[in-house]
Formats: sequence, structure tokens, C-alpha cells
Amino acid sequence: LHTCRGAMSGSITSVDKLRPNAKGMSLIVKVVDAKVVVDRKGPKGGSKIAECIVGDVTGAIVLQARDDQVDVAQPGAYIRLEGAKIDVFRGSMRLVVGKDGKVEVVEGEDFRPAVGNNMSLIEFEMVTLPTAGEQPSA
Repeated sequence: LHTCRGAMSGSITSVDKLRPNAKGMSLIVKVVDAKVVVDRKGPKGGSKIAECIVGDVTGAIVLQARDDQVDVAQPGAYIRLEGAKIDVFRGSMRLVVGKDGKVEVVEGEDFRPAVGNNMSLIEFEMVTLPTAGEQPSA
């Protein structure tokens, strides 16, 4: 379990600014809810995945926490996400922190997440734009 104090260095991205395919972001969020959706145990270790609602004062989003991240992303905890990215799953944004990133508890934060602005409820659709010189289809 890693613990750090406050925002520290680096640029912090607010939840309301998240967009599909964004990468390399740092956020400080509060975990509102967490539900384990996969908990497999195997001979070479296991796999645990939790769907967490996290947010800051600007909005909320689903965080997909994996393995050790699940233990850190507990309801009520303030956490710092380093190297976070946005994946789009079934048209909605999910926040993910890969193996190169960090999920750690932050002390000294006190805010109420704006859960009424859930960015994961916005539906995105892939649109293919014509390339230069190509006529758009009617």
C-alpha cells in the first residue's frame, strides 16, 4: 500500500476533461463505490478486477481496478492515479491504470465527488471520416 500527500508535482487532470483515448494522465479522486466483478484464483496466481465509481469535484467515472489496485481503491479512499488512460468499452469511457502506472492512497484530501456528472454515462460512437480527396457517402 503506497501513501502520498496531496497533489505533489505534475499536472492533475480533472474528471470532466477526460476524453476517449486520452493517455498518461494523473488524477486525484475519491472512491465512491467498488464492486469486484472478477475474482479468479489459479496455480500461477489469480486475477481480480473491480469496477469502481471514482470522482472529483468536477465529475465521476468508472475506474477498472486490477489485482493490487483493488486493495487500494476502497470506498471512501482518496487515491492518486498516475499514468491513467481512457478505454472505451461498449461506447462508454472507463478509466484504467496499466502496469506502468500507479494507484496509491492520498492523505490530506477532502472533497465531495460530483457523482451527478458521470462521464461513463456519456455514450461515444466511432465515426469514420473520409480521407482527403474522398467523397463522403450519402
